[in-house]
Amino acid sequence: MTINNPFKNIRIEFHILQSFPVTCLNRDDVGAPKTAMIGGVQRARVSSQAWKRPVRMAMHDFGAKLGVRTKHVASTIAQACVDSGATNEQANACGEMLATYLSKDTLLFFTMTEAKAFAEYAREQGFDAKKLKDKDAHKVAKKVLNPAVDGVDIAFFGRMVAQAAELNVEAAASFSHAISTHKVSNEVEFFTALDDLATEPGSAHMGSLEFNSATYYRYVCLDLGQLCQTLMGQNLPDAIENFTKALFVAIPTARQTTQSGASPWEFAKVLVRKGQRLQVPFETAIKAKDGGFIQPSIEAMTGYLTRQEKLHGSLFGKQAEYTYGQDDSFNIDTLIAALRQHAAGCA
Repeated sequence: MTINNPFKNIRIEFHILQSFPVTCLNRDDVGAPKTAMIGGVQRARVSSQAWKRPVRMAMHDFGAKLGVRTKHVASTIAQACVDSGATNEQANACGEMLATYLSKDTLLFFTMTEAKAFAEYAREQGFDAKKLKDKDAHKVAKKVLNPAVDGVDIAFFGRMVAQAAELNVEAAASFSHAISTHKVSNEVEFFTALDDLATEPGSAHMGSLEFNSATYYRYVCLDLGQLCQTLMGQNLPDAIENFTKALFVAIPTARQTTQSGASPWEFAKVLVRKGQRLQVPFETAIKAKDGGFIQPSIEAMTGYLTRQEKLHGSLFGKQAEYTYGQDDSFNIDTLIAALRQHAAGCA
């Protein structure tokens, strides 16, 4: 479907500062907080995927109809076939056959609308798995996929179908790995556990966990043109609102019961720009000032963006700029209302 897309090459960029004390938001293969060497010093790091899934799940909490990302493709389609009148044997055979056309033991990102369409296609073939063709199945999926109706997360996060490139969806949102703006060294917590029914004094278990504390810089870029194209011009302001709310509340889930990382945004610069993406590198580690890292991080981030705007000249392409965390009268609702206005007019 060809649409009038007034947002081509226009992006919303979220530059977020968020501080967490005593957490392990994202673990490596040995259970330690992830790190990275930047500017010659170790920084705390939270991978992009560790924040993407919580954002995606939070979108559902705010009313978005999400797709399903699963390896259980065959059983999902088989259930849709049963609902359409197939016997269990027919449904399982059709589900297995169609699954081989879409994925081979990999996660597939698809919608229940697609699953129902596959079942209808199988019904038209008398639920005879031998009559099902891969190209026909791909055509069915391409025809019915409408992320504006369900599976809006596919529009934001994209999907790749290795066996059917025509079903690929380019992601509108890109997430950087969150990094601490300053040098961080992981620490070790030694702990013991007591046995409620013990007959002798002393601990019943001893262990250790690594943790750190950090002020993180998060960069998230949302390509409005790509989102408008994928949503086929439908419900763009609502999608922007849903995504921004999810971005605001979502936090990685690692060790939340033992360390409860629940800190909100401290500060954010949100730019609406036309042109290349622009991420703040924080190549020079911030030094603590007035007892903390947040204020010097704000100064470094805003200073870098201001300088880049001057250096980019006309290529910076700024259409609007919003600051969260500086003025209490400008809250997250105010920001969302402003972004909705920018998203209007996609049709």
